[in-house]
Amino acid sequence: MASWFYASEGKQQGPYPEGQFRDLIAQGIVHPDTLVWSEGMAGWQKAAEIPGLMSGGGAPPIVPAGGPPMMGGGGYAGSGSAAGGSLSIDFGIIDFTWRTLALLIGSCFIIPIPWLFVWYTKWIVSCVTVPGRPNLSFTGTAMTVVPWFLGFFVLAVVVGYSGVQVLNFVLFIVEIVLYWMLIKWMVANIASNGQGLGLSFTGSIWGYIGWNLLFAVSMITIIGWAWIAAAQLRWMYRNIEGTRREIVFKGSGLGILWRGIVAAILSSLIIPIPWVYRWIMNWFASQTELVPRRSM
Repeated sequence: MASWFYASEGKQQGPYPEGQFRDLIAQGIVHPDTLVWSEGMAGWQKAAEIPGLMSGGGAPPIVPAGGPPMMGGGGYAGSGSAAGGSLSIDFGIIDFTWRTLALLIGSCFIIPIPWLFVWYTKWIVSCVTVPGRPNLSFTGTAMTVVPWFLGFFVLAVVVGYSGVQVLNFVLFIVEIVLYWMLIKWMVANIASNGQGLGLSFTGSIWGYIGWNLLFAVSMITIIGWAWIAAAQLRWMYRNIEGTRREIVFKGSGLGILWRGIVAAILSSLIIPIPWVYRWIMNWFASQTELVPRRSM
């Protein structure tokens, strides 16, 4: 049976099984001018334009073509338009606040950290809207990261008790390697409509270490870190494979810098933190775009 999506207030809703979708039509939620999409259609169409859909007859014919629905700039487009657009993220302040407090409090007990991290990641990923990828989700499990976390925790304790300063640098490098492994794992576990997207992060470990060392050194300049952060994001996005479109970061170092300063000042007041976090996340998402891949 076909699954259907429909557009409502600039957002795509679904998927809905055939029977449930026809109930939406009967209830007037989906009307003739509503843009709808089902797998195999070349692009979004008005419901009235699809034979058999609004009449209540049998399942409408599906034209084999195209891919998933494309959303961009708050609208919808078929396969003939520029297949891309900016990401967006939205979440409730109360939802963010209690989840973040639960994460922070639970992390004080150390052991639950992997489970809390996965739980929080599943929630934040579900808040992200990606053009053409409805119902984004994260499918990773905590047991994958438990060995990494426990190994790093034991190493950190050993280094702390040893008092050998050079081991602190070794611990810093190990931490970077673990973050690199974490990024690869997270990217590989992104799904849409419950189906893995087959993404992979192919940036080398040496490249990731180099960017992080450069970022650490740039802190000496007070402001240079913002430009390094922007460049590192571009490098990371270039190394995500498995997409039909390129992922690019359009934000500038200056944009990161002044927003970082404003965020730091407002966060010092404690109460505005949830609003500040959402504002920053929204900006980074809006500066992350999917664009057609350039011909080689």
